[in-house]
Amino acid sequence: MKLLRPERNSRSPEKSFCYRYFKWIIWFSISFYLSSSFIASHGNGNPQTSIARTTVSISKASRALIEESSVDSSIARANSVSGSLMKGMKVYIYDLPSSYNADWLSTERCSGHLFASEVAIHKALMGSEFRTSDPWEADLFFVPVYVSCNFSSVNGFPAIGHARSLMASAVRLLSSDFPFWNRSRGSDHVFVASHDFGSCFHTMESMAMAEGVPQFFKNSIILQTFGVTYKHPCQDVENVVIPPYVSPKSVRDTVSNSPVNRKRDIFAYFRGKMEVHPKNVSGQFYSKKVRTQIWRKYGNDRRFHLRRRRFAGYQSEIFRSTFCLCPLGWAPWSPRLVESVALGCVPVIIADGIRLPFSSAVPWEDISLTVAEDNIANLGNILGDVAATNLTTIQRNLWDPKIRDALLYHDPIAQDDATWQVLLSLSEKLGSLVATTVEQVLAHMIETIPIDPQMEETRKLQDEVSRLREQRDSGPPPPPVRAVPFSTEVLVAEIPQYFKFPNVGQYDGTGDQEEHLSGFENVAETNRTLEIYLFLK
Repeated sequence: MKLLRPERNSRSPEKSFCYRYFKWIIWFSISFYLSSSFIASHGNGNPQTSIARTTVSISKASRALIEESSVDSSIARANSVSGSLMKGMKVYIYDLPSSYNADWLSTERCSGHLFASEVAIHKALMGSEFRTSDPWEADLFFVPVYVSCNFSSVNGFPAIGHARSLMASAVRLLSSDFPFWNRSRGSDHVFVASHDFGSCFHTMESMAMAEGVPQFFKNSIILQTFGVTYKHPCQDVENVVIPPYVSPKSVRDTVSNSPVNRKRDIFAYFRGKMEVHPKNVSGQFYSKKVRTQIWRKYGNDRRFHLRRRRFAGYQSEIFRSTFCLCPLGWAPWSPRLVESVALGCVPVIIADGIRLPFSSAVPWEDISLTVAEDNIANLGNILGDVAATNLTTIQRNLWDPKIRDALLYHDPIAQDDATWQVLLSLSEKLGSLVATTVEQVLAHMIETIPIDPQMEETRKLQDEVSRLREQRDSGPPPPPVRAVPFSTEVLVAEIPQYFKFPNVGQYDGTGDQEEHLSGFENVAETNRTLEIYLFLK
């Protein structure tokens, strides 16, 4: 938030005295704030573990030769840290008009299809311990808008042509009826975009890339099924990659309805769309012709159970299979990935550069295989080699119930399930947001408080900004701090005499948000700035 510089000549001697007093108290409070964060993080002599750095080492000889104990210990380390990261985190869920969510549930498929994570996360959060009914104490704001339930009668898949306008309408509502969106420019607001290419909201990649992420989303956090390891316009926004929705009940029913100790009598399995003669759709071919190559190469191979027609009981076939092929479609991700893991079939990922969900909780390199899109000719040999060597180890790793749960959405929320992993990922981002905020507030103080640059407190502030930047760049952020440990009615009363906040009006969800908020400068921190300047709580 840009704080307007007051006129120097208008300050009375009495106000000057209060102002000097105010500056020193600000410096003392922020110093105390920063030192408290440091002591909390380092007081036990051991640096705080970062979830992002909790990984499993992989043998060069094989990506899946890690013993089960290594996988278990890595997951245990991740779980031991999750509680501390999520402790005290509060999420406010907007009670939007039913036209944004509940009305869509009249279509039964809305809550059960592959894009239904938007519904599942909303339901799980509603009854979770992390929900708060007081928006003023919230760390994050969840916006429940269902955009994947407009099912087309032509092909049976949901249409998303309305998605951008529906989301923009929600943002206009938040901006006009609540103060929290404008306060942070949406940086602490969370949306779900569970369609092919996330918040680009288009089924064709070329069109999705051309349209990009809507401007009104640029500062928010998007939970999306789409993710790649390279730069892509459809992930040009703060995001968390989440798994597509697979019904936990359908998985349980499949397992319970199958014979006990049934052997996996299918070597390699795939059921789904495979075009014999791929169609050119605006210069693009479905699955980049990968599925066509699989059909042509292995359609007559007895080891491969390949089917092009739909079958309601296909999960029972997955449960019978050793390897389950997960090739890309229009998008790189697929619900087959989740179904394979949940039913104990080794996922064979054929989607170059895919970014997989929840890598801190799911040791993907130990439970799956990756085959390059241009290496389909060697797919049979690769699977044969794995079956002859380390298949047992992979299957043992794969059948860990914690790994399965991390990819399934339960209602109510269960510890370590998919919604839990979403919250854990958000808590990590919240820690980064708060750490950045402190730096930005200090920078604001240098830029906006009219003091002599030769004064000692200015130099101290400049040094503190430099130190924080080095700390941010060299390691994980400090844990989030929810309030400055200092409070005084005197300062709250005196601050308005020296600072004026610009009246920028309300953003209506259309046009250039940056231009609309031209009165602000680095305003992503405004949700925390007021707490620090006014010493609230």
